[in-house]
Amino acid sequence: MTQTTTVRPAGRASGAVVPVLAFAGIVVAVMQTLLVPVIKDLPQLLDTAPSDATWVLTSTLLSGAVATPIMGRLGDLYGKRRMLITSLAIMVVGALVSALTSDLLLMITGRTLQGFAMGAIPLGIGLMRDMLPRERLGSAMALMSSSIGVGGGLALPAAALVAQHSDWHALFYGAAGLGVLAIALTLLVVPESPMRAEGSFDLPGAVGLSTGLVLFLLPITKGSDWGWTSGTTLGLFAAAAVVLLLWGVMELRVKAPLVDLRTTARPAVLFTNLASIMVGVSFYVVSLVLPQLLQLPKSTGYGLGQSMVVAGLLVAPLGLTMMLTAPVYARLSAKYGPKVTLILGLLIIAIGYGAGLGLMSAAWQSLVISVLLGAGIGLAYSSLPALIVGAVPASETGAANGLNTLMRSIGTSVSSAVIGMVLANTADNVGGVEIPTMHGFRLSFLIATGAVAVGLLLALFLPGRRPAAHPQLRASSEEDAGLERAEAVLRGFRGRVLAADGTPVARAKVTLIDRRGRQAGATLSAEDGAYVLTVPDGGSYVVAARATGHAPLASSATHTGDERPVDLDLSLPGETVSV
Repeated sequence: MTQTTTVRPAGRASGAVVPVLAFAGIVVAVMQTLLVPVIKDLPQLLDTAPSDATWVLTSTLLSGAVATPIMGRLGDLYGKRRMLITSLAIMVVGALVSALTSDLLLMITGRTLQGFAMGAIPLGIGLMRDMLPRERLGSAMALMSSSIGVGGGLALPAAALVAQHSDWHALFYGAAGLGVLAIALTLLVVPESPMRAEGSFDLPGAVGLSTGLVLFLLPITKGSDWGWTSGTTLGLFAAAAVVLLLWGVMELRVKAPLVDLRTTARPAVLFTNLASIMVGVSFYVVSLVLPQLLQLPKSTGYGLGQSMVVAGLLVAPLGLTMMLTAPVYARLSAKYGPKVTLILGLLIIAIGYGAGLGLMSAAWQSLVISVLLGAGIGLAYSSLPALIVGAVPASETGAANGLNTLMRSIGTSVSSAVIGMVLANTADNVGGVEIPTMHGFRLSFLIATGAVAVGLLLALFLPGRRPAAHPQLRASSEEDAGLERAEAVLRGFRGRVLAADGTPVARAKVTLIDRRGRQAGATLSAEDGAYVLTVPDGGSYVVAARATGHAPLASSATHTGDERPVDLDLSLPGETVSV
């Protein structure tokens, strides 16, 4: 099932929609780094063993991985704004549970609920696609995509300041307050999207994917504690492979799957998701290395002896630079396309880590590394949703971006496990305390550089831009190559939705149905009634249209599968119907 929405009505959303959605994304990202300043103290704070205390972080990661694609699909089916508010509300409940307890099990429960908020980022991107005009879409999605890094970067110094001068539970009260504010602003400013996917929620698919993800991510996050060659670790990896394989077979046979694997296998989507894993790996390395290097005492010979707050402030430009690259990305992508901006971002990340190998001897050098990496990661993160949005149907935007966000999370999980193992294996034991070494830090930077190199190779396989074949359908601002390529209408149906008297019908739902009776695409008509639907293969289709105040219409049409579009105007019957 393949379709791309290319002609959409100009957005009626207010100018505050983008900052409100970006703020929601930043609030969600805060959950990921909230406890970084007190990680080493968690066993004492929770009166538990270090291996058990790590579940406070692992639970959030696992629940976020599970919730992201599921909330995206629920948003496609029942409303992205509704699911965004639901995600934030669950996060607020989880933050309050954590704020009111020092019991390990209750703390893990609260942190698990907080992880559900990760679905807010793909939902926000989906809302932007559905509501915003093209000239605003590229920079808006870039800002939303970068919000996970912005929130993480800004949360470090703020959380460090709170943890250093107040009870650590105040971190959760603050997070709950931010969540309530994000919900209130969303209710006041953000309208619900009119786009809905056809079908019902794939509960067996959700259970299968959730089980597979937990079985896969659990040994990644706990492998260093259990042993990478232990029976538990290897057994969970094997079980994950079996479950995900069976889940994939089942999804291919479901009429309305949780994840459309056929769409996911398209080169533009597949290579974007694989590159996203590498970007996630590179992003997390700097977050693990620089704070430790900055806080190690100078007596080690290489530590920079900074306080927790100062270390957070020196790393904060990583997030700030990511935020500032959003408008830069929009200009570069409009001229060269998101594939080029992704490659450029990966090159800058490689330069940042390469330079970082020789810039570890002074605090100001950490600032330089943060700015360089922030610019590169910002460009790379900004390019990912544009590449996804340009390659999937509008009715699958939430689920597709949820899967892409999941790929980044997998990247950060792998990075955390690998870098944690490297730093542990290269550490020096001083008085019974394991101290990370400069060799371990540099080796970590080399691993990040290698991940970026793999990401660059994957990005080169992404489809490039194609010249538009129908100038009248070109966007006013070509902010992403996927939309431009879809607007070329190289293979599909195009036309207008008209009333019986010949006047155009705006915001009519136009659906493409294949010979098996399955939805193969859907879109909304523009203000002038124009619509465009791409087809996955040649053959017979039914193009159906419906609009408020008009009787529905279905028309049979055939496409040969060549590179030429088929013109098909749809005249809705004159009689009105009650709604």
